[in-house]
Amino acid sequence: MPIGKLATQDAVTASKDTNFKEIAGKMESEMVGSIIIEEDEKPVGIVTDRDIAFAAADGMDVSSTAAEEIMSEDVQTIDADIEGYEAIEQMSDTGVRRFPVVDENDELVGIVTVDDVVATVGRELEQIADIIEKQSPEYSPA
Repeated sequence: MPIGKLATQDAVTASKDTNFKEIAGKMESEMVGSIIIEEDEKPVGIVTDRDIAFAAADGMDVSSTAAEEIMSEDVQTIDADIEGYEAIEQMSDTGVRRFPVVDENDELVGIVTVDDVVATVGRELEQIADIIEKQSPEYSPA
């Protein structure tokens, strides 16, 4: 299944100048663990709940610190048309758990997380198990 179909289409985004407090509030209200920072509809960074925790621990001023100062700038994206197994490989190879999903123009179309992939794989395994069960002869011990 192409990762674009698996991804959450309405990724939560903000601009680079959004302050730390607004980012944290948006995470809470949207119930997400990350916010993609975009510019011209392209992801340029990501702020995770972990980034928020580290910034708070460092004593950053929540009202004046911009997302640009706490975001991971080397945001790794994933193409919407790659298959799920390729996404799993990329997650495994990079150790990244959340990927902004982009189209052929590198514009943001969604976000995919390791949880999304695991849930899909689980459903697919259940379907395979059902098929095997239906095709297997009944076992009756002697």
